[in-house]
Amino acid sequence: MSNPAPLAAFEQHDEFIARHLGQDESELAAMLAVVGAASLDELIAQTVPKAIRLAAPLALPGPRREHEALAALKAIAAKNVVRKSLIGMGYHDTLTPKVIVRNVLENPGWYTAYTPYQAEIAQGRLEALLNYQQMVIDLTGMELANASLLDEATAAAEAMTMARRISKSKSNAFFVDRCAFPQTIDVVKTRAGFFGFELIFGAAKEASHHDVFGALLQYPNDAGGCVDLSETIAELKTKGAISAVATDLMALVLLKSPGSMGADIALGTSQRFGVPMGFGGPHAAFFACKDEHKRSVPGRIIGVSVDARGKKALRMALQTREQHIRREKANSNICTSQVLLANMAGMYAVYHGPQGLRTIASRIHRLAGILAEGLTNARIKVVTHNYFDTVRFESEHEVPGYNLRHVSGNLRSVSVNEKTTREDIAAILQVLTGKAVDIDALDAQAAANDPLAGLYRSDAILAHPVFNSHHTEHEMLRYLKRLQNKDLALDHSMISLGSCTMKLNATSEMIPVTWPEFSDMHPFAPLDQAAGCLEMIRTLEDALKAITGFDAICMQPNSGAQGEYAGLVAIRRYQAAQGQAHRNVCLIPKSAHGTNPATAQMCGLDVVVVDCDDSGNIDVPDLKAKAEQHAANLSCLMITYPSTHGVFEEAVKDICAIVHANGGQVYMDGANLNAQVGLTSPASIGADVSHMNLHKTFAIPHGGGGPGMGPIGLKAHLAPFMADHAVQPTGPEGRPNAGQGAVSAAPFGSASILPISWMYIAMLGGTGLTLATKVAILNANYVAAKLKDHYPVLYTGSHGRVAHECILDVRAIKAATGIAEIDIAKRLMDYGFHAPTVSFPVAGTLMVEPTESEAKAELDRFVAAMISIREEIRRIERGEWPADANPLKHAPHTQADIVGDWDRPYSREEAVFPLPWVRDNKFWPSVNRIDDVYGDRNLFCACVPMEEYSNG
Repeated sequence: MSNPAPLAAFEQHDEFIARHLGQDESELAAMLAVVGAASLDELIAQTVPKAIRLAAPLALPGPRREHEALAALKAIAAKNVVRKSLIGMGYHDTLTPKVIVRNVLENPGWYTAYTPYQAEIAQGRLEALLNYQQMVIDLTGMELANASLLDEATAAAEAMTMARRISKSKSNAFFVDRCAFPQTIDVVKTRAGFFGFELIFGAAKEASHHDVFGALLQYPNDAGGCVDLSETIAELKTKGAISAVATDLMALVLLKSPGSMGADIALGTSQRFGVPMGFGGPHAAFFACKDEHKRSVPGRIIGVSVDARGKKALRMALQTREQHIRREKANSNICTSQVLLANMAGMYAVYHGPQGLRTIASRIHRLAGILAEGLTNARIKVVTHNYFDTVRFESEHEVPGYNLRHVSGNLRSVSVNEKTTREDIAAILQVLTGKAVDIDALDAQAAANDPLAGLYRSDAILAHPVFNSHHTEHEMLRYLKRLQNKDLALDHSMISLGSCTMKLNATSEMIPVTWPEFSDMHPFAPLDQAAGCLEMIRTLEDALKAITGFDAICMQPNSGAQGEYAGLVAIRRYQAAQGQAHRNVCLIPKSAHGTNPATAQMCGLDVVVVDCDDSGNIDVPDLKAKAEQHAANLSCLMITYPSTHGVFEEAVKDICAIVHANGGQVYMDGANLNAQVGLTSPASIGADVSHMNLHKTFAIPHGGGGPGMGPIGLKAHLAPFMADHAVQPTGPEGRPNAGQGAVSAAPFGSASILPISWMYIAMLGGTGLTLATKVAILNANYVAAKLKDHYPVLYTGSHGRVAHECILDVRAIKAATGIAEIDIAKRLMDYGFHAPTVSFPVAGTLMVEPTESEAKAELDRFVAAMISIREEIRRIERGEWPADANPLKHAPHTQADIVGDWDRPYSREEAVFPLPWVRDNKFWPSVNRIDDVYGDRNLFCACVPMEEYSNG
């Protein structure tokens, strides 16, 4: 029988909406019945205050099918012209081993995991990060390394502030090598300005001539020169100054390490260790220091501890929750890393090993030498001496097919990279010298005239077995799979972390990331070669404007914390331009994420905490009183909406109006934007600036703890004060923000992951985005309704509804039984689930955010697990199990538990197969509960000797 429906009914332009959302119509109806709403629209009316609802649908195109969106983006990407870029400046073309591309970068088992707070189900990527830390320790010659920072420029800025914390000098001045990369200098200037530091610029050898608390030195430097810094560092040390050396891991494969020269801090980017340039990122910055400074290090550090059986186990150490604990006194506002990229860089070293890396580094150096010899023979003046890979010379020639760096006037530079071949050097020399060259003859000259004599390192690198065991593809493949098997990610089950939005990262969204049109583009390539990148970025900006209601978007911040910083910087610049630089008070609700006060402190603001009422809302009378009290100096309010307590506060417009009436600006933390899209918007509510976590709301995966993107939206009056860039302009000539200092190393942050959000918006369209928000709110209310009789829901709105997440109160359970929220979190692992967010924003609670992407069946499994755990707790309450010997206190259970002696009051089956469906898809934690206290008291943050694994 033929179907009389029109063709439009079969074209399925909205096909992806059903792929992204978890429920069909019958499941939606069943869930609405559970929450007591007649329709999805009724639920939204009861949840989102009418006063903030948008009057019209999102002004966005309709949805596209996956292949249609891919084709449209491919056509945009084709507008890029990808030449061989030899620009350098910290960005180098590289060869990512295909075994790493397929099994890490393109593998959802690696890219859909979250930051490893629950270490027992994250041992794989923790081991990979420990490898990365060991690699950095070995190459830099330092004693401790963190698990990565956002980029080299912000790492340099972090080194400056760390130097101030640990320096004994009374000076307020910081020395910056004038041969540091210009983008690094740009970011350091921005950061120093709000701390009130004086910057002194000069040649590296002049650093000790000044009274400074620290110095940033570049090695090799921007001109390509490599100079032994030992004497300068020693002189700085006699004055109590801290030395930070920005360096290059590939160069350090051959050259003396900063540690051997006496440096206190070493930093840089690991990009050229197998991570594509990607028009600027994402890349993992490395950061290493002496052991004595370990408690002042920004970012995350992976350390070694033991589990309940005494087996070696890994965990995040020291600063794991630093911002929540220390708030405005935190070392940094950085609360994440670039885990996926750090893992790629670490695995690059694992796969090549020390000898493979020496071969690559030696080839790069030799090709640079051949270039220099060829230029010298042709009487072209070579400016750089003691080069590793970068040669500066005098010439006005362009070389077709290649991007050379235009330093100034007739000064050019070539930075050789891993992809550069002898044919490339021959072609470049032929154009520059006007004649063919004999590469073999030049090779002999270069070998005889090595400019690095006396600078080579003599110590061994990467001696640990992990860097000497996996050099065949089979071995590497199996090693990666072995690590992946230890980790729970979204490819196994729902991750209900509140305030983290662990939604679907669709395959079609991920595919463009590895297109060479995007991945092989240098961030400082001539912009006429990057037309596709720029069109993709501008169209994404337009979509984000429509969604947020803002007049301008700044794409530069490459994390949520960076977005917070960029937003407050724009506010402070605006107020200074209005003659109101004295405004230095920032109001922050006590429920706020810890990065908020840490960011305010970085911007020179004094934090005044605003109370919350018994319903979890901002205490409006307290806010009003404090805004009026500080009206003369009020800079801004930092507010999260919906609130961190998971509720749409009805007074939010009044709150914004109070702040504006007292001369302040409103910064909205975008952590919970997933509950706003299509229903309300930050700008319509009253925010002046807000950051957007593209790695939450707009489907960029969390990567096991990074990458992320945190662009900001701004109202028109703040737009002239958003970040620009000293090397590459962020917009056309005449842009309102021209000349403003940068906040990140690259002009558009981590540009190569922006196609993910572009695809997400294109495939859902305005209608799909709005429906996704509604379903996210339904899913949270469904979980709350199913669990409220077992775990009290701490906060709800005036109609008894939660927003997109809910907080489950465990405090009464803990008081009665001794079972804490962490015990429930660990027990969930035995059921195959990652825990919700533990003890944030309220101690003794669990915050659940199911997102719109989870099917009703998965939500029901999670609910069943939580109810089953509550029944286990009731058995403790009834005295059937001892308070200190029960499945929760011993959780998680491993295979070692079920094969060893068993003297526990519950069965092995109750331990590992607590519900029938668990055995069908059992996830086995690879270690038992980890001893955090032992790990911090016995801090060890490098690869464990193999014999210790065998012993434990």
